[in-house]
Amino acid sequence: MPLRLDIKIKLTSRSDRVKSVDLHPTEPWMLVSLYVGNVHIWNHENQTLLKTLEVCDLPVRASRFVPRKNWIVTGSDDMNIRVYNYNTLERVHSFDAHTDYIRSLAVHPSQPLLLSSSDDMLIKLWNWDKKWECVQVFEGHSHYVMQIVINPKDNNQFASASLDRTIKVWSLGSSSPNFTLEGHEKGVNCLDYYSGGDKPYLISGADDCLAKIWDYQTKTCVQTLEGHSQNIGCVAFHPELPLIITGSEDGTVKLWHVNTYRFQKTLNYSMERVWCCAVMKGSNNVAFGYDEGSIMVKFGREEPAMSMDANGKFIWAKHSEIQQANLKALSSSDIKDGERLQLSVKDLGSCEIYPQTLKHNSNGRFVVVCGDGEYIIYTAMALRNKNYGPALEFIWGNDSSEYAVRENNTSVKLYKNFKEQRSFKPDFGAEGIFAGHLLGVKTSQGLAFYSWENLDLVRRIDINAKNVFWSDNGDLCCITTENSFFILRYDQTKVDESKENPELITEDGITDVFSEDINEFEESVRTGLWVGDCFIYTNSVNRLNYYVGGEIVTVAHLDRTLYILGYIPNDNRLYLGDKELTIVSYSLLLSVLEYQTAVMRQDFETADKVLPSIPKEQRTRVAHFLEKQGFKEQAMAVTADPEHKFELALNLGNMGIALQLAEEAQAEQKWKQLADLATRKCNFKLAQECLNKARDFGGLLLLATSAGNGNMVKQLAKNAAAEGKINVAFLSNFVTGNKAECLQLLIEAGRLPEAAFFARTYVPSQASSVVALWKAQLGESNKKAAESLADPVKYDNLFPGLAASFGAEKFLEKTAKTLPASQYPFQPRPEERNVTEEMAGFQDVEEDVKFEQEDGDTEDDEVEPEVVEAAAAVAVEEPAAEVQAAPEAEVVSEPDVEAEQLVVETPPVHTNFLSIASCVRIRGRSKQNLTETLHFRRLPPKLLCKYY
Repeated sequence: MPLRLDIKIKLTSRSDRVKSVDLHPTEPWMLVSLYVGNVHIWNHENQTLLKTLEVCDLPVRASRFVPRKNWIVTGSDDMNIRVYNYNTLERVHSFDAHTDYIRSLAVHPSQPLLLSSSDDMLIKLWNWDKKWECVQVFEGHSHYVMQIVINPKDNNQFASASLDRTIKVWSLGSSSPNFTLEGHEKGVNCLDYYSGGDKPYLISGADDCLAKIWDYQTKTCVQTLEGHSQNIGCVAFHPELPLIITGSEDGTVKLWHVNTYRFQKTLNYSMERVWCCAVMKGSNNVAFGYDEGSIMVKFGREEPAMSMDANGKFIWAKHSEIQQANLKALSSSDIKDGERLQLSVKDLGSCEIYPQTLKHNSNGRFVVVCGDGEYIIYTAMALRNKNYGPALEFIWGNDSSEYAVRENNTSVKLYKNFKEQRSFKPDFGAEGIFAGHLLGVKTSQGLAFYSWENLDLVRRIDINAKNVFWSDNGDLCCITTENSFFILRYDQTKVDESKENPELITEDGITDVFSEDINEFEESVRTGLWVGDCFIYTNSVNRLNYYVGGEIVTVAHLDRTLYILGYIPNDNRLYLGDKELTIVSYSLLLSVLEYQTAVMRQDFETADKVLPSIPKEQRTRVAHFLEKQGFKEQAMAVTADPEHKFELALNLGNMGIALQLAEEAQAEQKWKQLADLATRKCNFKLAQECLNKARDFGGLLLLATSAGNGNMVKQLAKNAAAEGKINVAFLSNFVTGNKAECLQLLIEAGRLPEAAFFARTYVPSQASSVVALWKAQLGESNKKAAESLADPVKYDNLFPGLAASFGAEKFLEKTAKTLPASQYPFQPRPEERNVTEEMAGFQDVEEDVKFEQEDGDTEDDEVEPEVVEAAAAVAVEEPAAEVQAAPEAEVVSEPDVEAEQLVVETPPVHTNFLSIASCVRIRGRSKQNLTETLHFRRLPPKLLCKYY
């Protein structure tokens, strides 16, 4: 039967005529050179044009990647070879290489060498380490040399195809050919070496519309492939699949079987003549260049034909050869995460068909190979043929003796003990089949599940499924699509109920057989398997993850694409393979998976039994899982991470454990978090203790004032001042009426303008001394501004009501009293009190507060009347001019407006608020050249807030 291959177009780009294509070995890039002189780099994964190079105005007939140097090398009709850095697009080198058009380039896989062929009938060897010196010239062809290819099995040998109708084979050390192959009737355009290990073959394509297979050891033509109607422009042996590829000017690509040479398939993408193709080892992708653009297609599946049984025996197909390896030959010390396993490989023999899939049955006794539209069941140990038949797909059932095959797109057959049991044609066809607890069939309308026993429809789901994975007990099912996967829970009891009550069955099957609680994840799953209730999988970005209970855990970041083969519980290890048929392993503790599975099934008795076997370093991961499932108490008991345990204790309100952990850690943040919890729980004693240890003075102030604890506020004022927390210390003293200490704090902090304000409003007896300090400080930076500051005692005419404020200060000191918090609603607010009226009739105070002038009569220091008048005029007409003062003081001038007083416990003794500008003498306007003295004026609270 013909080789069955899925062929998928990955990239189509329309352009001018394409003369060469190449593939990058590690990046998803396709290099395209055009007849118009440009070179393009395409990303075939996301179908975007990455880079464009304008090489010359003539055709670029050859271009190649040099990955180890990050280069692109081009050969064009201007007879030049150019070298570019494909990251920066900078031209690295350029030189005249031939005397005619350059037709082909070949990069040596390991040495710094480049071969070029030309219409000048020469082949030249260039060494880029010797500044692109031509180290050898190969002569012998009598016509254009169309293509050169290095032998992948012997890098010292290469072959050339020429329009002189010959293929010549050369060695790098000799300028003359080793031998010549003749057989084509017209010029030879292209050739390629077979990279498989079993045949010393090369293929050539010519203008006689034929492709010939040559044995270069016996120098004979092995086979001639006929089928094209025009010149053959490109040929290739596929490095991964048993395919020969030929492309022709008749616009078609033909595929041939490499073993039988039978024609397999014709590809026609209607882009006119085919000029070139490119394949790459390790990839199923093939690139083609046409008259009207380029195409990238993918043949078959890239997942290798590999399988592992439950005992650690591997079996895989290397082309048509079947090989076996066993883990038992390795000791546990030889197995390290992510490292290649050094397995002893045993050849079992050749397979009659080309294996595309290979799979053990559940007990590991048999293995099936499926490919070329057929299946063959072998015994796993000796590769003896047990059964065979036609099949596009083959799956094993849960019962080791049961299996199903899809012979075509309409029918599925079930077998038991190698005998056909039944056959059926699913509604809407059968585009694919999936193994598991139920038989899954992909149809044109979605995914249908059938019972293995009687093929009854269980449920039809509208989804374009890529694969289906079932857990061992059949309770959970993972359905994957191209870009996401879904976890469903299967309910067998619904199936049993439907047998007794047929009304539960609709045309789409049993309605509630899958629970409505569906978990969807936006990840593309490559391969996967279930271990208990844990789904382990690899995704499209090469991560090894597992899903359990709605949580996804990353096990490892993979450096290449790996495919899951199986999990061995006794080893606690997961095994994976790659396209190169190498095996790697990662540790994945069964005890952790069993514990998580037991929790998901709410079997806490089993979970408690498994827990002691989980290593301590893994328990924090388990605790996070428990937390996400809502079992925070259990998580707190399991976790080994103090940080995680502290967070859980806070979430659970367990202050005892949180306090213990905070004492162990002695971290400020933990004390603050615990203080918040204690406050919420009304444990103010603990809150106070925690805030003290956290040195959180702001929190302590909030707690003390909220509780009405005056002693605590007073003590906080002292502690905050000692720690340099001036704001908290000031506020603590202020709310307890300690005005003298407030003033002292402002003075010590060097905030003398604010101190002057504060003194004038609350401690007027100290205003004169503070102004003196202010003048001294300001004089260091601005002597004139300092001289302009007016002392309230010396210039009492500028400070109306000053004498009364002295009396009010003493009155408030003598009448101050502490009231319980319960009396607060009945007391007048500070701004509602009139201290002048309150102290009327208070004889003792009135006698003591008679204002006595200091330093003699004030008339001696009286300001000139004209200056006062000028100051008053300026104060009314416009704001005062700005004066440079000390850095910590901001000069502010405001129009004379009524001001609201701050709401504080201590009423001000002077009813007018102060502005800094009020204390400053400012030089007059340039026109008047007067010295203006501004008196204290009322200041709105919004400005006062700048200073307090």
